Amino acid sequence: QVQLVESGGGLVQAGGSLRLSCEASRIFSISAMGWYRQAPGKQRELVAVSASGGRTHYADSVKGRFTISRENAKNTVYLQMNSLQPEDTAVYYCNVADYNDRQYWGQGTQVTVSS
Repeated sequence: QVQLVESGGGLVQAGGSLRLSCEASRIFSISAMGWYRQAPGKQRELVAVSASGGRTHYADSVKGRFTISRENAKNTVYLQMNSLQPEDTAVYYCNVADYNDRQYWGQGTQVTVSS
């Protein structure tokens, strides 16, 4: 059974940092790993993605503050979030895509940034 296990969310003051991690199991031929977020009353949006070959893409709102990285040997993706702001408050979801265009989602982890 495919599993995506996320960790690292929590409550932090504005200007603080958090590191999210997501370990994927029983997913083969992973192509891309990334993070999305969904704030209350808003649509889910892409935060950052790490594609095959090391290419990365960030939402404009997080460029220069967030860094995505992968440990391919562990099928794990990380999101280092610095200089967090209240508008970063959301449920963050891990997303994994394989080379057969199947997508898998984590259960979500809450990130709350207080002002």
